Amino acid sequence: MRIGVNVPNFGPGTDPDVLRRWARTVEALGYDLLMISDHVVVTPDVAEQYPAPFYEPFTTLSWLAGVTERVMLGTSVLIVPYRHPLLTARMAANLNRISGGRLILGVGVGWARQEFAALGVPFERRGRLTDDHLRAMRAAWADEEDYRAGTIPLWVGGNGDAGLRRAVRLGEAWHPLRMTLPWLRGAVDRLKAVADELERPVPALTPRIVLRLTDAPVTGPERLAGEGTAEQILDDLEELRLLGSETVVLDPFGSDPAETFHPQTAWRALATVADLWPRTPATRERSDHDT
Repeated sequence: MRIGVNVPNFGPGTDPDVLRRWARTVEALGYDLLMISDHVVVTPDVAEQYPAPFYEPFTTLSWLAGVTERVMLGTSVLIVPYRHPLLTARMAANLNRISGGRLILGVGVGWARQEFAALGVPFERRGRLTDDHLRAMRAAWADEEDYRAGTIPLWVGGNGDAGLRRAVRLGEAWHPLRMTLPWLRGAVDRLKAVADELERPVPALTPRIVLRLTDAPVTGPERLAGEGTAEQILDDLEELRLLGSETVVLDPFGSDPAETFHPQTAWRALATVADLWPRTPATRERSDHDT
């Protein structure tokens, strides 16, 4: 099972130097994947969760591709309706080519009504637009003489049934975000049922979970996967592996914009997980075999 990191590409403490340090830290710690988020207009509803400045993902990942060598690069998630599908297809194909085939495109329908309005995109049609755009992107990438896209996996986000169905129909993987483990167990069963219903292969499971390291155990039914002591987090990773996760993405950003001034706190948590996973030689052998 591969492990990635969702890096904050926003917030008052984020600048090009911090982004470069994030990328080199993630790669040096041995993580497999670096992902960043997507917004185009920091409207008030966006700013509540992703405060300015916001570094656009294609530009940022193209730059980070030049300061890294091994780590995969991705979006978690690109809001598909915000851009013309042929523009997205071109930028993704170019980025994949420039990075040496390291791109994973996590995609979603979006949620920020004010941002949709600012861009002149109908919020109520975002699901249909996403489906149409993804099909158009795949058709463009099929023109290998022009786009030379190579292989760009599509990880489809969305925790609801619409996201599940879209992942089965149009994606290589389902990429749910920030959940409890009991919820995910039930969702995996629903994913398999949808695949059976549509007579399609079951997409890979690639969840993004929080990373919040605490000194004392976190208890209660609302505990999110990735939240708690180092032992709890490692247990969560093992359960995710047993559920069939091919990749798990750790998201160390909480909700306070001030966190972006002190990335060292997140780096220490990531270093702790990197040092302890896999925990035993047997686990390491199983993980290597699964990979």
